[in-house]
Amino acid sequence: MKIGIVTDSNSGITQDQAEKLGIYVIPMPFMIDGQTYFEDIDLTQEQFYEKLNAGADISTSQPSPESVTGLWDRLLEEYDQLVHIPMSSGLSGSCQTAMMLAQDYEGKVFVVNNHRISVTQRQSALDAKMMAEQGKTGEEISRILYETRYDSSIYITVDTLKYLKKGGRITPAAAALGTLLRIKPVLTIQGEKLDAFAKARTMKQAKNIMLMAMKKDLEERFHDGDCRKTYLQIAHTANEEAASELKAELHEMYPEAPIHVDALSLSVACHIGPGSLAVACSKMLEG
Repeated sequence: MKIGIVTDSNSGITQDQAEKLGIYVIPMPFMIDGQTYFEDIDLTQEQFYEKLNAGADISTSQPSPESVTGLWDRLLEEYDQLVHIPMSSGLSGSCQTAMMLAQDYEGKVFVVNNHRISVTQRQSALDAKMMAEQGKTGEEISRILYETRYDSSIYITVDTLKYLKKGGRITPAAAALGTLLRIKPVLTIQGEKLDAFAKARTMKQAKNIMLMAMKKDLEERFHDGDCRKTYLQIAHTANEEAASELKAELHEMYPEAPIHVDALSLSVACHIGPGSLAVACSKMLEG
């Protein structure tokens, strides 16, 4: 069977990279000052941050049902089955929409709700591609990705509370107090949603909290203290220098582990703003 792999631009996989990898990426739509843009089609990372910093009104949307089924229909002329990996259902409605649409495809499209976003979602797409090349069916690939949905971890620290306040994730009073006290919150994604994890007073302290939390996860959750069976990942919002420094620190802690660095997807970036830094991991598939 020929299996096609589909994800969305929240994975951080660009259209160019997707072409080289043999993966298909649906661009996420954004409304900016009343106009619709599509990530990595007519909206680059640089343009997004220019507009964000200029105070533009930015909101995210989910891909239209027609854009999803249109891609599926085209691909099913070439592939026997498709595995579709959208961003976590806890962060967007696009997963539920895709699951509903797939019901009309009678076992040809498998939508995976494995609670991934950004660099961990990217790894899921790469894992799916690898399994397809090994000869697994769409059903087998989607089952394995679902069964391993909690085998990843993300910690994020933000540079400003402005965007969390704007999105209603914290109250204006909490944002004002946090700004006054120069608090750098550390957030986490364990499964579906973005949740508060800890508070730090400096970016350095926040980074240490994230590294220690990741160390604990590797030892206690993934039973891989040396990080030989886990992919390490770093994501950032317009914060490349800090991401490079964090990569060097991670490499010192886990010299054997592969480390991937990428820009955080714009759907998350518009809720947390520039200057953020994230460390993540995804357990390697066994077998």
